[in-house]
Amino acid sequence: MLPLRDNIPSRTFPLVNVSMIVLNVLVFAHQVLLGSGAEKEFLHSFGLVPRYLFSPAHYYDVGLVGGLAPLLTSMFLHGGWMHLGGNMLFLWIFGDNVEDRLGHFRYLLFYLLCGVLSGLLHVFTHPASPYPTVGASGAIAGVLGAYMMMFPGGRVTTVVFFFFLFTTVEIPAFVFLGIWFLFQFLNGITEPIAGAGGVATWAHIGGFVAGLYFARKWDNRPKHRGASWS
Repeated sequence: MLPLRDNIPSRTFPLVNVSMIVLNVLVFAHQVLLGSGAEKEFLHSFGLVPRYLFSPAHYYDVGLVGGLAPLLTSMFLHGGWMHLGGNMLFLWIFGDNVEDRLGHFRYLLFYLLCGVLSGLLHVFTHPASPYPTVGASGAIAGVLGAYMMMFPGGRVTTVVFFFFLFTTVEIPAFVFLGIWFLFQFLNGITEPIAGAGGVATWAHIGGFVAGLYFARKWDNRPKHRGASWS
């Protein structure tokens, strides 16, 4: 399933959400311009490598700040155009409404917190991994969790594929995001057996749960009952 849009217009300009999208695109463009060899080194330096967080020698080399910085910097790196495009599509569709409800500053704090917490869960579930984890999907999973909490009755226009055929349907946000989370959870619990194809599934799970939690704690505004696109 591929989301195209939701039916809840934002009442304010999503400054932070748009800024996050622009920043992610600019950082990815920088990655590409580095060339393959330098890009690999760049991803290892600023991506989240779980093994490094448990290595005293690594902190000796780069310092405490340098050792922990990838919990933030990894959120703005991506492994390819499709990885970037998929993440930014979800952020564009769901992020503006969450920012509208939380306000700009709280949304920025929310986004970064969800990203850091999702990264920590990935680190603690894969402590020996030598591979850099990159992508905004942990933070975006937090946005999805918050959206499901705040706008369960919203409707998501979705492309549904049947082999080589496809159609579009409107799906309640609670159902769409519930299915998304169910797939993440099933992938997570089978990961030690089947593997996860390089996807940081537990980062998705951690981000989504963090989003649910912070949405419940920080959302003090009246519930938005939704609206149709004009």
